[in-house]
Amino acid sequence: MSAEEMPLMPVRRLHNYAYCPRLFYYQWVEGIFVENADTLEGTILHSRADKPGRLTAELQGMDLPDGAVLRSLQLENVSLGLTGKIDICEQGANGIEIIDYKKGSARRDGDGSRVAKHADAIQVAAYALLLEGEGIKLAGASIYYAAERRRVSVELSEALFAEVRSLHEAALKTAQAAICPPPLKGDPRCLHCSAYPVCLPEESAWWADDGKIPPHPSVAPRPESGDGEVLVVQDSRAHVGLRGEQVVVTRDGEAIAKLPLNQLRHLFLYGVPQVSSQLIHALLEREIGVGYFSAAGRFLGLLGGLPASGVDARRGQYRMFDQPAIRLILAKESLRAKIHNQRVMLMRNGDVPEGVLQTMASYRSMVEEAADLDTARGIEGAAAALYFSQFPTMIKECSWARFAFEGRNRRPPRDPVNAMLSQGYSILSKEAAGVCCSVGLDPFLGFLHQPRYGRPALALDLMEEFRPLIADSVAISLLNRREIVSSDFLSTTTGTFLNAHGRKIFWEAWFRRMDTEVSHPEFGYKMSYRRMLEVQARQLWRFCKGESSRYHGFTTR
Repeated sequence: MSAEEMPLMPVRRLHNYAYCPRLFYYQWVEGIFVENADTLEGTILHSRADKPGRLTAELQGMDLPDGAVLRSLQLENVSLGLTGKIDICEQGANGIEIIDYKKGSARRDGDGSRVAKHADAIQVAAYALLLEGEGIKLAGASIYYAAERRRVSVELSEALFAEVRSLHEAALKTAQAAICPPPLKGDPRCLHCSAYPVCLPEESAWWADDGKIPPHPSVAPRPESGDGEVLVVQDSRAHVGLRGEQVVVTRDGEAIAKLPLNQLRHLFLYGVPQVSSQLIHALLEREIGVGYFSAAGRFLGLLGGLPASGVDARRGQYRMFDQPAIRLILAKESLRAKIHNQRVMLMRNGDVPEGVLQTMASYRSMVEEAADLDTARGIEGAAAALYFSQFPTMIKECSWARFAFEGRNRRPPRDPVNAMLSQGYSILSKEAAGVCCSVGLDPFLGFLHQPRYGRPALALDLMEEFRPLIADSVAISLLNRREIVSSDFLSTTTGTFLNAHGRKIFWEAWFRRMDTEVSHPEFGYKMSYRRMLEVQARQLWRFCKGESSRYHGFTTR
């Protein structure tokens, strides 16, 4: 948009730009804000200063009694192009002083004295300019650093004001260009940044350079909070509602489960249990997803709040779909990773001839050289047929006698093993669809799977490389550990499905697998499969935005 169309920039976003232009871009242009312990602590710290005081005053002249305090003073100035909320305006002996609250500590100067951090000084100087626009001259400005419980003065010089104007102009140009600034490299500020799990600075630099620069394995991306419970409701007579701050599941008027709302991470519904509008509102406000499955376990859809902004990523995704050469690059890498991981599963768990492993390796190489999508799909189909022909070798004899597997079948599955595989793929597609939405991609337009009504094509693309390592692994583990028995399945003329008890066992195994830590193939650090799925989606997001030269599929040893 043009400069005239730009909204007034919040001073807090100017602070972001002074700290890191990339952080500014995520928060102001993309609208992506990630909470962490530091930001929550800062919110609590500001809670007192953000309460408007009872004292009122005319801005012109700010005629306040000595010692009076104005809290949470909102100002805007069109000519400056800024708007902001000043924490505290305090009347002192020499006039008005503004005070801004910060959670951390001041910076130490060369002689050991405490000075304001650069971005913090820029912020209070911007506030001073807003007050100056109202005809108010300040006696001074300071920052209260809560960690040290002391104020640090900021010298409001013409040089500092000039820097505010220069940074504001640069930030506007960054927003107008709609190109995300490059990440910082090896900068300690990154480790204290709430946007670190989204930004992935070291990884982004590696992806952008096509792996030519050495990865930086000593800095692992801190995961977004994965704490919380998953509530699975599969009784169609149940009602899920909200009482105070508790999620309550009732049946025939009797409470059968309770969970604090702040501990809930996901809600999964099988069949047609009823959900109150009050609970839906609360879940949307807290960005807690609701997954809907049929009574037989087929993934139907996902309810969530508004997706992440990510307009430029989605525009890139739509352009990419119209370019067969780019779609082919992505598809080949995804299928290469899938075939690699299928081969790893056979090596780890099966007893297969060496020739089978060699053939799988040749399929992996062939798909990299495929000339078009149809050829790549054909090679993947041949690899899948070989993989599932050897699938029984991964099932121990004690389980094989009870659960015979004669090949992959679906829609509907006709035996217990296929029922578990279909259930796993259905849940994995839900996980991938949710991740695509959360990072700002359109889950319905993919590069490998053709778009079809009600089909999350991009989610299916993203999950390809994880199918063997997550869904197949869960089924094999349940069989070989004898955690599931024949009575956990329901066989009818329409197919074989997990019953309510079987799904409970399956979900428990699923959570264990998603929480299992695995090493990243390039960066070496460990993270859960749940977080790894998101990191891959973030990488794909960057490819669609034009920030990455290629996509690297996830593989394991």
